[in-house]
Amino acid sequence: MPDATIAIQRPQRWDVPFDPDMTDADVDRLLSIEPFASIDPEKFPPSTPLHGILKNDARLVKFNDGDLIVREGDYGSSAFLILSGAVRVTLENLPNKMLGRRERERTGLLGAIAQLWTNPNKPEVRNYKRGGDDDVARRDEKGATRIFLQDVPGVLGKFNTLRIEAGEMFGELAALARTPRSATVFSQGKTELLEIRWQGLRDLHRRADALRAFIDQRYRERGLVVHLRETPLLAHLSEADIDVIADATEFETYGNFDWQTAFKTARGQSAQQRLAVEPIIAEEGHYPNGLILIRSGFARLSRRYGNGHRTISYLGKGQVYGLDAIAHNWRSSEDATMPLRNTLRAIGYVDILRIPAPVVEKYILPSLPDKYMPPLIKPELEAEKPVATTPDRIDTGMIEFLVENRIINGTATMMIDVNRCTRCDDCVRACAAAHDNNPRFTRHGTIYGHHMVANACMHCADPVCMIGCPTGAIHREPTTGDVVINDQTCIGCATCANSCPYSNIRMVEVRDTRGRFILDEATNTPINKATKCDLCVDQLGGPACQRACPHDALKRVDMNDVESLAWWLNR
Repeated sequence: MPDATIAIQRPQRWDVPFDPDMTDADVDRLLSIEPFASIDPEKFPPSTPLHGILKNDARLVKFNDGDLIVREGDYGSSAFLILSGAVRVTLENLPNKMLGRRERERTGLLGAIAQLWTNPNKPEVRNYKRGGDDDVARRDEKGATRIFLQDVPGVLGKFNTLRIEAGEMFGELAALARTPRSATVFSQGKTELLEIRWQGLRDLHRRADALRAFIDQRYRERGLVVHLRETPLLAHLSEADIDVIADATEFETYGNFDWQTAFKTARGQSAQQRLAVEPIIAEEGHYPNGLILIRSGFARLSRRYGNGHRTISYLGKGQVYGLDAIAHNWRSSEDATMPLRNTLRAIGYVDILRIPAPVVEKYILPSLPDKYMPPLIKPELEAEKPVATTPDRIDTGMIEFLVENRIINGTATMMIDVNRCTRCDDCVRACAAAHDNNPRFTRHGTIYGHHMVANACMHCADPVCMIGCPTGAIHREPTTGDVVINDQTCIGCATCANSCPYSNIRMVEVRDTRGRFILDEATNTPINKATKCDLCVDQLGGPACQRACPHDALKRVDMNDVESLAWWLNR
């Protein structure tokens, strides 16, 4: 008898609500207070009603005195509305120890040498007798682990903070823009907050005019002018001109915030199928209606080639698109306007700013320094220019490989020239020596030509592994931006390992100093911890793997530094 076909319902967005304990009474209470009382429910489609968003994409959370709610530098996927009580926003950087993060302690020269005989024989050994001296503690709160400050009066007396109270919102800019939290926020006394996860916040932002205006205004007040001022093309402008440009600038987002899930499932599709689902930001042949600034994420730049498209470059945070066509049309005496020559697509999730072309022509181009002014476009030469040529000297095949596999996300990608590599494994042994005899990477990975991208943490520009970590154990080093794990606060939930699109985080069973597995006293099963490359943050000279290679075959590459990448690939 043949096996019966199994049929299941297609998974839906709200199959797993943010908090299954949210009730209709909770939602009714929220709908009676601002800003939700002023939102028109009729503006929401039947598939995602306002009531459903609040019930499934939001949750009520209570904090005690000193509880850390968000920490500066963390990547968050939710915003908070204060319902009762008050919180403190730190206006200064708190020490790592106060945030439950690992202090960066470099091993000295003698210590580095001593590692040769002091490292334990067994893998994944932890010295729990040494204890910790963090200024935070942790407690369980309704099944969740929460980190809290142990000396709130001391923090208030030593650091500048701002008190915000009921009715105020925080965290929305980082949640929507996918940028690190800009400040640490902790509870002052008992506080009740409404936490809205990113998906619900996006829908509210899209359909609730008042809320959108509120958030946009906060961004204009807090971040937009700073962002524009830090853009090299605009650095020469006066404050008055920057203010005018800020008022005219439009915010746009493309793609899926949780792109790593779709990325994993799309690996079996053809290049054309993957390209077809990437949202178009600006299309080849269309009128250049604005200067595009990439605010976060990555975008693919492609050009028509035969019946398809060929990727010619990629753009990341801080880069712009559209200036050459706008500048050409502004300076050209011809009646016909020059259209965009390439298509810009969102890879994963992209957040952009668009400055309208008339504003660019009036305020930016007249005083633009010569070094930024692009040359006039000559269509006859454009037609003859081979698509495979890129200004950065990286062949389009490699560009396609880096973009298709999202390698462009890496700021310290481990690349190995397999023609030079002799498989001596000195890199692996050096890594093990620097990490208590536990290598943090695998000398294996995807290959294009004679270059391999090894399975080592790339310390991504968009580290989706950090989203959802319940304790913030995986975080960025504030001084370097490296993504590291605090072993003391890692609870072994594997959220980071499951989220990593590149399978570069492993879960390991840890041992004590005698080599015995450390067991959970409740279940009597081994304790798991997440582990990955930390770029040897505590070692002299940086990554030991790169320093140990006797053949100069291994390099940690920042994909945003295209010039260095091109030089290394073309040695």
